[in-house]
Amino acid sequence: MVVKALNEAAAAMGIEANMAVADARAIFPALVVLDDNPDAAREALQALAEWCIRYTPTVALDPPDGLILDVTGCAYLWGGERAYLNDLMTKLHQGGYQVRAAMAETIGVAWAHAHYGRPGTIIPAGAQYNALLQLPPASLRLSPEILEKMQKLGFYQIRNFAGIPPRVLRRRFGQELIDQLSKALGYLQEFIEPVRQAVPYQERLPCLEPIVTATGIEIALQKLLEMLCERLAKEGKGLRSGMLTCFRVDGKTQQIDIVTNRASHHVRHLFRLFELKIKTIAPGFGIELFILEAPEVEEINTIQETMWDTTGGFENTAIAELLDTVSGRVGTGVIQRYLPDEHHWPERSVKMVASLQEKPKIGWRTDRQRPVFLLPKPEMIFVTAPVPDYPPTAFRYKDKVHYIDKSEGPERIEQEWWLQRGLYRDYYTVEDQEGRRYWLFRLGPFVEEKEEKQAEWFIHGFFA
Repeated sequence: MVVKALNEAAAAMGIEANMAVADARAIFPALVVLDDNPDAAREALQALAEWCIRYTPTVALDPPDGLILDVTGCAYLWGGERAYLNDLMTKLHQGGYQVRAAMAETIGVAWAHAHYGRPGTIIPAGAQYNALLQLPPASLRLSPEILEKMQKLGFYQIRNFAGIPPRVLRRRFGQELIDQLSKALGYLQEFIEPVRQAVPYQERLPCLEPIVTATGIEIALQKLLEMLCERLAKEGKGLRSGMLTCFRVDGKTQQIDIVTNRASHHVRHLFRLFELKIKTIAPGFGIELFILEAPEVEEINTIQETMWDTTGGFENTAIAELLDTVSGRVGTGVIQRYLPDEHHWPERSVKMVASLQEKPKIGWRTDRQRPVFLLPKPEMIFVTAPVPDYPPTAFRYKDKVHYIDKSEGPERIEQEWWLQRGLYRDYYTVEDQEGRRYWLFRLGPFVEEKEEKQAEWFIHGFFA
């Protein structure tokens, strides 16, 4: 067995990586050795990356033991780069981690100083070249074969070959050295894959003191909504879905989200939607950072004076906001909107839509009466009907017999043969002795009682 990783105390005693465990115990007999578990290490690194999202939305893994953070535009929230880096390193040290970190304009230089420079170094913009000169070639993340060649040639520091023309280096060491050096100096762009894709519309609010009260959460939410909605209004957009994430001092997160029926950048309305769920947030020992995101936004259309027009588009903001409020209280799947669809079969003649702005392609059919409530699937009933093709005189539905006083029909509705083949339906509108009206149909042609298979009848809808 060999030592794969070690802490600072072990390193101070002279124990090195890849040293045999027997040799390490010869140096320090009480050495504690734990079995290596690559999966557990990667899971821990992933969890640490998720935790670092409180510092920046763009965090990428750098296996086996590193993270890369794009902190562009984030440092000012902590009062500058030095305060930002110190706070990050302090929090990680307090969590029991041994940390080496550096900040630079390029990933290559930051990685080089984090691994081979002085921990906590911040390289000023434009100083990448000079910052690399005193570091070893391994700080450029080169392959072992190239490092071995450089060692034999006496290239112990980057300054030993930094001034050599690229064509000479390429001929001796290959394109890899040129690429890695170009990435570090910023001549070649380097891309990372974040553990979570950043949302374009996002606002952050760090707290000087941990927030533990609902009032404090409301104040933070109000501030974030004002910042986000101001940006959305300038760009002519509105929020369709929002998410508030609260980062607690114990490393855990709390999250609430909302959806709207139409795009909105109305601060008061959006605050009311979030307010319904604030009580579900458990602040624990305190919340140190709030992040408000708008994963889904839409263009804001010109507001019209009418509440809605005959084409079915809701244009009244108050109506849309009322629907949002109701949805926030009872659930987003409770309120639904339907538009007519181009099908004859009743259950296919309407479609559910998500947006209040969508216009119907055809108008609602008004030449025939249709039930207020249409069953999603017709239910079979037992019917008494004279012959031939007369409407029923009575039917049994859910163990109750209904005697029919009035009826109208039949109205024959055929299936679209290009969608599904099957029998036609003959629909009847009937009214029972209690004055209740129903929509019934017979599937296919009338069949005499002496036939083995009787005609099948179904109930499909209820009138007001």
